[in-house]
Amino acid sequence: MEVEKTEKDLVVDVSSTEVRLALMENHRLIELNRESSQGHSFSVGDVFLGRVKKILPALNAAFVDIGDSKEAFVHYLDLGLNFTAFDRFVKESNPNKNMGDLYSGIKLGPILEKEGRVEDHLKPGQMVIVQIVKEPISTKGSRLSAEISLAGRNIVLLPFADKVSVSQKISSKEERKRLETLVRSILPKNYGAIIRTAAEDKKAAVLVAEVRSLIEKWESSWTKIAKSKGVGLLFTEYSKTTAMLRDLLNDSFTNVYVNDVKVYEEARKYISLISPEQEKIVKLYEGKEPIFDHFEVTRQIKSSFGKIVPMKQGAYLVIETTEALNVIDVNSGIRAKTTDQEENTFEVNKIAAEEIARQLRLRDMGGIVIVDFIDMETAEHRNELFKFMQELMSTDRAKHNLLPLTKFGLMQITRQRIRPVTEINTTEKCPVCHGTGRITSTLVIDEEIERKLSDIVAGGKKFERLTLKVSPILGAYLTRGFNSFLRKWKRKYKCKLDLVESTEFGILQNEIYNEKGEALG
Repeated sequence: MEVEKTEKDLVVDVSSTEVRLALMENHRLIELNRESSQGHSFSVGDVFLGRVKKILPALNAAFVDIGDSKEAFVHYLDLGLNFTAFDRFVKESNPNKNMGDLYSGIKLGPILEKEGRVEDHLKPGQMVIVQIVKEPISTKGSRLSAEISLAGRNIVLLPFADKVSVSQKISSKEERKRLETLVRSILPKNYGAIIRTAAEDKKAAVLVAEVRSLIEKWESSWTKIAKSKGVGLLFTEYSKTTAMLRDLLNDSFTNVYVNDVKVYEEARKYISLISPEQEKIVKLYEGKEPIFDHFEVTRQIKSSFGKIVPMKQGAYLVIETTEALNVIDVNSGIRAKTTDQEENTFEVNKIAAEEIARQLRLRDMGGIVIVDFIDMETAEHRNELFKFMQELMSTDRAKHNLLPLTKFGLMQITRQRIRPVTEINTTEKCPVCHGTGRITSTLVIDEEIERKLSDIVAGGKKFERLTLKVSPILGAYLTRGFNSFLRKWKRKYKCKLDLVESTEFGILQNEIYNEKGEALG
C-alpha cells in the first residue's frame, strides 16, 4: 500500500521564559514540547556529577543526589559494563593532571558481572558520573544510568568503550563495512560508537565532523570533573529544538520556522553539520502575529488538551489521567446512524483510533493506557481495528506495546514513560461571574455601565475619546433602536464614545479605555 507523502513542519516559539516546539503533520498538531529557559529542569540525556546518598541492597540499587529535590535512582544493571573505568577517572582526576593522558591511559575492564551487587561498587558519599534516562515523574526522582552516551544524528558516541556497532536496519554488507571501518579509524583510544540508520550513504566528512563535535562535548566536561568534587551538571543534551531535528530529520522536514534569531542560527548550524543539503529548510519567522497563532497551533492546543476531545462527525473522546493509568472512552455522540449499526460503530472506532494515536504523542502519555472502544459484534472488525491501531502507532518514537481488543471492547496499550504527561489547562475562570456561577442581572447592566461612565467623566479629567469594549451580544443591546443607550450616553456626558465588540469577552463583560488604550474601569 502506497503511503501518501507527509508534509512535516516544526514551529518553534521562543519567549523569555520558555521555548515551545510544535510538530505539525499536514498542518495538524502531532507533538508539543516545552523547554524552560530559566534554570535547569532535569531532562533526559543530561549528564551530572552526582553523589551517592544511600545504598539499597534489597533492590540492588542506590539513591544519588544530582541537585534535584527528589533523589535520583540508579540500579546495578544500569552502572554499565565499564563502570570501573568511569569510577577511576572521577577518583584520579584533578586540576594538576593532564586529563587527556589520564583518560586514554585508563585500561578498560574487568567488566561488571551481571549477577554482581551494587554495594561492591558504590559507597555513600562516592562521586559518580550519571545520565538521566527517565525524568522525575510525580513523587519519583529521575532514573539514572552510569553508562554515558552522547547521541548525534548519525553516531552515538560511547566514552570508555571499545565496540563499534552498526544499526541492523542498514542491510548492505558493503555499507556496514565502510561505516564501521571509517568510524573505527577516527575514534581515539577508549571511545566506542553506535552507527545509526541515518548514517547510511553519508559522506565521510559529515561523519568525521559529527564525531569530533561529540568528543569535544564530552571532553569539555573534564575540567568540571577535575575542579569540582561537588554535585553539578556536566553538560546537557542538545536543546529540544536540535534534539527534535536530530531524531526526526530523517523523516524529512518540509520547513522549520523559528521566531528567534539565536535559535534560528543554532538550528541552521546544527543542520549544516548533520545534513548540509537540508540547511535551507530553517526559516526565520518575522511576522507581527504570534508564531503559534499564525500557524494555527494555539487553536489546536485549545481544542486538543481538554478532558473532552471532539472528533469529526459528532464523535468525541473522554480522556482521564490518573497516577496508575490513563483511560480513554470513545463516544459516538449525536452522530447520524447508518442503517448498518455494526459498520457505523466500526467507522467511529477507526476515527477514534486515529485521534488516540495522535493524542498519545501530543500529551506524551505513558505507562498503561486503557481504551474503551464502542462494542463491536464481529471478531473480524475487532482484529481489523487492532491492526489499524498498530499501523497508526508505527510512527510513534516512544517504545510501545498493544494487545488485541477484549470481548468487552477494551484495548490495552503500554507506552514508554520517560517524562510526565503534558497537561494544559484549557478552561478559564469566567470573567463575568469569577467562578461563582452568578452574574449581574441583565435588567441593570446598562445602569452598571452608565455608573462607570459617570464616575470617569465626573473625575474632572478630560478625555478626547473613550472606548467601550463589550461582547457582540451586549453591543447589539446597547446600540439597538434610534435612541439607543450609546447615543443617550454621548449626549448626557458630552463625550466621544466609541463602541468596540470583542468575541473574547463574556456576555456581560465590559471595559472602558482612554485614547491611549489604558483601562479605566
